[in-house]
Amino acid sequence: MNVLVTGHDGYIGSVMVPLLQKAGHEVLGLDIGLFEECGFGEAPASVPAQRLDIRDAGLVSDFVGVDAVVHLAALCNDPLGDLDADLTYDINYRASVRLARLAKQAGVPRFLFSSSCSLYGVAGGNGRLGEDAAFNPITAYGASKVYVERDVAQLADESFSPTFLRNATAYGVSPRLRADLVVNNLVGHALLTGEVRVASDGTPWRPLIHVEDIARAFLAVLQAPRERVHNEAFNVGRTEENYQVRDVARMVAEIVPGSRVCFAPGGGPDPRSYRVDCSKLAAAVPDFQPRFTVQTGIEQLYDAYRAHSLTRHEFVDRYVRLKHVRRLIDEGRLDAALRWQEVGHVRAA
Repeated sequence: MNVLVTGHDGYIGSVMVPLLQKAGHEVLGLDIGLFEECGFGEAPASVPAQRLDIRDAGLVSDFVGVDAVVHLAALCNDPLGDLDADLTYDINYRASVRLARLAKQAGVPRFLFSSSCSLYGVAGGNGRLGEDAAFNPITAYGASKVYVERDVAQLADESFSPTFLRNATAYGVSPRLRADLVVNNLVGHALLTGEVRVASDGTPWRPLIHVEDIARAFLAVLQAPRERVHNEAFNVGRTEENYQVRDVARMVAEIVPGSRVCFAPGGGPDPRSYRVDCSKLAAAVPDFQPRFTVQTGIEQLYDAYRAHSLTRHEFVDRYVRLKHVRRLIDEGRLDAALRWQEVGHVRAA
């Protein structure tokens, strides 16, 4: 297939592109380049790409000849989304729905949307949530995913087939590393300070999945028979990989020599707490086979951080998305609406 990946140069996209290429697909990219300075290890694979803000996508011709769109581009987490709630809705919601409409008008048959288990938000009870569970997002980021799923689902018909992949919380090594993800963060602090720092009381539940396994899920759905995934939502992860944060911290302390678990003074329970059931994806798309567990992911991160001589400055500044974006704004390279002010970051006429 000819696959257009939005956000191809981000944390997930830079891992996904080589997997798509290895499977024989031709990959096109679309990315604003917001995190091109957040490199870690080998550079991402090079693909033909447009440097374009998804808010500015407005040409049906951009999608002609494309067999599938994998839509990853977004403000990527709750803190970054809270920078400006309306900006989050503009990018994550309104621009995403417009992108889907353009793809449909151009005759693109498949549209894979990178949703999130964050849309479950605060989930009471002890059960694992299936895809039919109620939404209860408590952030603009989580709400934006709900709205996109709702509106894009209404576009589905015999010629346009969307699928919504609700990713569990990601972790793992990427050419565009993030240190603001719970497993990545705990391992980094353990290595650099000897303390596995837990910001909450450690009781919240999180479903966790390696970034490579997220990419494998998208590839498997992309290649699955249409009738199995048409206009469906799937929790993406392993049902058995739901953990309380304190248990992840203990795993990190066992793997990183000389480290110990520390809880932040006064840290209360994070209201975002949920467990999910991922059996629907396993049944519908049996070709999806996750390869990582949280334990093997922690080991991978520890080895990679050491191999690349990760520094504390890089970890707390370069690889934390909110800090990186604020630095670009403070330097005048981005404006408050997250638009580039530099020549070279503007789409050619």
